[in-house]
Amino acid sequence: MSKDVIELRGITWNHTRGFVPMAATAQRFEELNPGVRISWDKRSLQAFADEPIDQLAKRYDLLVIDHPWSGFAARTGVTVALDDWLPADFMADQKANSVGHSHESYSFDGKQWALAIDAATPVASARMDLLADLGEKVPETWDELLALAKRGKVLVPSIPQDTLMNFYMLCSTMGEDPCVREDEVVSEEMGIKALKMLRELSVLLPRDCFDWNPIQTYEAMSSTDDYAYCPFAYGYSNYAKAGYAKGLLKFGDMVTLPGTDRCRTTLGGTGLAISGSSPNKEIAARYAQFVANETMQSGQFVEFGGQPGHRKAWLADYPNSTTDNYFKDTLPALDRAFLRPRYHGHMFFQDNSGAPIREYLMNGGDEKQLLTKLNQLYVQSKSQNP
Repeated sequence: MSKDVIELRGITWNHTRGFVPMAATAQRFEELNPGVRISWDKRSLQAFADEPIDQLAKRYDLLVIDHPWSGFAARTGVTVALDDWLPADFMADQKANSVGHSHESYSFDGKQWALAIDAATPVASARMDLLADLGEKVPETWDELLALAKRGKVLVPSIPQDTLMNFYMLCSTMGEDPCVREDEVVSEEMGIKALKMLRELSVLLPRDCFDWNPIQTYEAMSSTDDYAYCPFAYGYSNYAKAGYAKGLLKFGDMVTLPGTDRCRTTLGGTGLAISGSSPNKEIAARYAQFVANETMQSGQFVEFGGQPGHRKAWLADYPNSTTDNYFKDTLPALDRAFLRPRYHGHMFFQDNSGAPIREYLMNGGDEKQLLTKLNQLYVQSKSQNP
């Protein structure tokens, strides 16, 4: 390759939604900029959530990251503040067209550490054909969900990461956002109530759920006729697109909890960041702007399996016409989603607190002892926040 060619390397996650749109946008950017080559590698969904970005930033120019890393990025400088590299009017457009708190989720200490190129939160999904065969409708309430689960037709991804996010969801929906107090995750009363509710549902789930992430859950729902409904899992619009899977899923909003409105799930999605050690930050920034602009997000990004982060893409005709209105139907859930803490030490808590919750959901136990364990982990994580 000519020494005049600029080469960028990126790392994303291993799914159609994570990898294919990045490869497609890189190809088109290269065609428009013949002196640039961009290659994308991929890692597992679990590694995406867990692997420290400081190690990745040593090897890659471009990183697709999870937003709880924002505080770490701000404190360490492993990724660059994009405000320093992108036009102010473009950044203002990104902020004005955020899906829920997606843009804000990558902001920390007054700077923007990634562009919200992908927006997601747990939403409900159903095999409408199977519900019809069962003589059932999409559950609207927690009690209706439990009734359907008793028929063995409900799945909930319940690996540690997802059980923690579901715990956050119930606490937030019922009036207490987690991890906002100094020394406890939530009050004991709220924590016990949320844990008991999750346990009540979990005992009705197939045991496989405790080894499945959202992707594995959607694959099981779409490739077999065994399961008809998932009440909350990080949404993947791919499974609503004709030709993508054997049994297409219909996505929508969540059930209501007793005495409250619909569930307030925990915001996910991904952001595109630039490594602080990249020798080609200017061209990397141009590519990031190319990926995140409204036209790309509403068109080619969706065409090749992406789930955009630009609000106008969620409201546009093309993305909705190809996904059975996935975006319009789930947007209310995105707009009210809970924004996880992003302080420097929070990843320690996130990495260690899901497993004991999962163990409790699988085998039962003492809720007070579990909450004590979670509070200890929380305090320990706060001590890592200089």
